[in-house]
Amino acid sequence: MADDAADALPPGSTPPAPAPLRPLPRPPKLPRQHLCASGQLEEKGRALVFDVSHFREPARAFVLRFEGRVVAYLNRCVHVPTELDWQPGVFLDSGREFILCSIHGAAYDPRNGRCAGGPCGQGKLLRIEAVEDAGQVYWEPTADTRPLPPGQAPAPGP
Repeated sequence: MADDAADALPPGSTPPAPAPLRPLPRPPKLPRQHLCASGQLEEKGRALVFDVSHFREPARAFVLRFEGRVVAYLNRCVHVPTELDWQPGVFLDSGREFILCSIHGAAYDPRNGRCAGGPCGQGKLLRIEAVEDAGQVYWEPTADTRPLPPGQAPAPGP
């Protein structure tokens, strides 16, 4: 089927060039988001689970203390996109050395989120920047992972 716009051009002429593509505007940078007091996160203990909007969809994330520093990740296994925790806030294996997926046993290194064994292959968890400042723990929103908008339902729990 012939293009109607091309048929309307006089013989020998070329269609006009399309308008140049412009990048979409980036969302405004948001301030860091408060999670808890530093003392609430015990070394290799229970994590704090919190709601985020990831690519505009509700999701859960978690923060825990490992080897003296706070680390945070999206609560989603690389192997199968399901939440990782065995029970709410329980992410570490019995030896408290790995973040373990409760569904298929994929093991992740808490220091960097990289797969350490199991069906996660060469994948790694999506890191969320977490910082401690003046005895408080915060997370840093990005263009893709932002606070859950007011009125948006949180992600369903495990």
